[in-house]
Amino acid sequence: MGKLLWEPTEERKKNANITRFIEFVNKRHKQNFHSYRGLYDWSVDKIPDFWASVWDFVGVRASKRYETVVDDVTKMPGAKWFSGARLNFAENLLRCRDEKIAFIFKGETQKSTRMSYAELYDSVARLAESLRKIGIKAGDRVAAYMPNMIETAVAMLASTSIGAVWASCATDIGSGAAIDRFGQIGPRVLFTVNGYFYKGKAFDSLSNAAEIVRGVPSIEKVIVARYREEKPDISHIPHSVYYDDFLSRGKPEIHFEQLPADHPVFIMFSSGTTGKPKCMVQGAAGILVNQLKELIIHTDLKRDDVHFFITTCSWMMWNWMLTSLATGNTIILYDGNPSYPGTGAMWKLIQDEKVTMFGCSASYINYLRSENIKPGKDYDLSSLKEIWQTGSPLSADGFEYVYQEIKKDLHFNSSAGGTDINGCFFTGSPIQPVYAGELQGPGLGMKVKAYDEKGRPIFDRQGELVCEAAAPPMPLSFWNDPDGKRYRDAYFGVYPGVWRHGDYIVYHSDTGGATFYGRSDAVLKPSGVRIGTAEIYNVMEGLPEVADSLAVGQSWEGDQRVLLFVKLAQGYQLTEDLENKIKKSLREKASPRHVPARIIVVPDIPYTTNMKKVESAVTNIIHGRPVTNRDALGNPECLDFFEKLVAEGALKS
Repeated sequence: MGKLLWEPTEERKKNANITRFIEFVNKRHKQNFHSYRGLYDWSVDKIPDFWASVWDFVGVRASKRYETVVDDVTKMPGAKWFSGARLNFAENLLRCRDEKIAFIFKGETQKSTRMSYAELYDSVARLAESLRKIGIKAGDRVAAYMPNMIETAVAMLASTSIGAVWASCATDIGSGAAIDRFGQIGPRVLFTVNGYFYKGKAFDSLSNAAEIVRGVPSIEKVIVARYREEKPDISHIPHSVYYDDFLSRGKPEIHFEQLPADHPVFIMFSSGTTGKPKCMVQGAAGILVNQLKELIIHTDLKRDDVHFFITTCSWMMWNWMLTSLATGNTIILYDGNPSYPGTGAMWKLIQDEKVTMFGCSASYINYLRSENIKPGKDYDLSSLKEIWQTGSPLSADGFEYVYQEIKKDLHFNSSAGGTDINGCFFTGSPIQPVYAGELQGPGLGMKVKAYDEKGRPIFDRQGELVCEAAAPPMPLSFWNDPDGKRYRDAYFGVYPGVWRHGDYIVYHSDTGGATFYGRSDAVLKPSGVRIGTAEIYNVMEGLPEVADSLAVGQSWEGDQRVLLFVKLAQGYQLTEDLENKIKKSLREKASPRHVPARIIVVPDIPYTTNMKKVESAVTNIIHGRPVTNRDALGNPECLDFFEKLVAEGALKS
């Protein structure tokens, strides 16, 4: 058990949404739960009853109620959820249509912009009508290469109101990486912007947008929002029109397409570990019900809350954040560097806008610690009730920093899940204590365990995070995976019929919480953002000096850093100039997050006998874990060099 850091008051527990939910379940199902653990055990023992209760408690709006909650919870993948229901995702998010503020946009160099729920409904209606006029219909894909701004949110809502399938990438990723994603799904429309700001500098994004249009031939219309300047030249972008000119001029009502529960709503992109990113197709009802469970029951959001998450629209937290519109709360959309113009920028925003729930990554908290920032001393944080942290594991010291230097009386909700489910496997609740270094518990309805290497459930020692029963937010499929092989291989190849998530955890028997220790697969998560090794390799292959390369994540100072091992072509050495060239190429052709913390020359790169790179073996070596797949390597002797690096302490700086 970690150090006890916080316990909710009786008043906090009494007023929590989860307390109302417990009362709701007790009355409906003649139970007598008084604790989170009792509720959780019931939620994974009576899975259909639990999700039916969530559906009604969060008030899902549907023109037709489901006939069956789920056909078979043991069927993974392929369980059918809420069969027979007809609903619309956007309609559930646009329940409020009054003068309360829905969005506050804040950019680094822009004045604050506000939009009420009534104005939001009007903007969505006008954009949806315009999309319909150009022939966009249910099932069409709409993509966005955009910053985190109001127009991006409006575009998502307008698209999903029609039944179009939404996919988005932030403007800080290169055009090649965007083409790798959008090129697979064939969007008919691309929303983009004329530029963005970062650390006070203006960046043009129209040249990247033009490359995306050339690289994705399915795009028929490009809608360009204005951010950097008033009226940029967009004549070089095929099929382009200004966002403001594209909007319908009337005041139409929204016709929310009523669609089956499993109609796709989002396509989320994996990191591209072994090739182009996988395209995960997510169903409207499954995502909606699970995210509302997390937002309302776990996170305790209410209509009077002001919700602010540091995110971009490449990260699933953007989708998650926008679903909170269903609660009627106010969302702050921030675009830019969270430490610009100074380390107190976010805390001044929290103070000025009276934020009640603030979301951030572990790396942001670690950055504040490293700079010895004391937000609680320098700013009025009296409004702040909760910090929601995710992205990568946070150390016990990081937990303590929150309570010592930010605020003693708040719910620190550390959560972990993934893009795969657009939600959480482990998360918090406002009626439980917080222990240093521990996520408070498994998400309701998520039958999670820690498995040892033989697939046996274990407690109190490190194991693989798995989920033993189907859950609504699991992907419907992967795009362009007709026989489902890529989907099955991604999650069910290690423990057949059981979802293997790719995280190492310790599931604590005493508290019911969990400590996370990072990825067990080849996905990198510097600063909590998932990136793929294949995106690094694609750039390396274009450098004549580099014969081969291997990228892994190393747990480092409470976060993860990227190590790049390079096998140089004959006649080359790793000079300062070559190191700078490698970093510059990755920054420009992938993103700043792909730039490694260290570049190390090695004599050879490990491969399996069928010529697949083996990141996992090197990852295990640098973290002091045994290598269990040496027999699968065609050149196992090359691992000796990596073991020597660790033994000599060469990776400790």
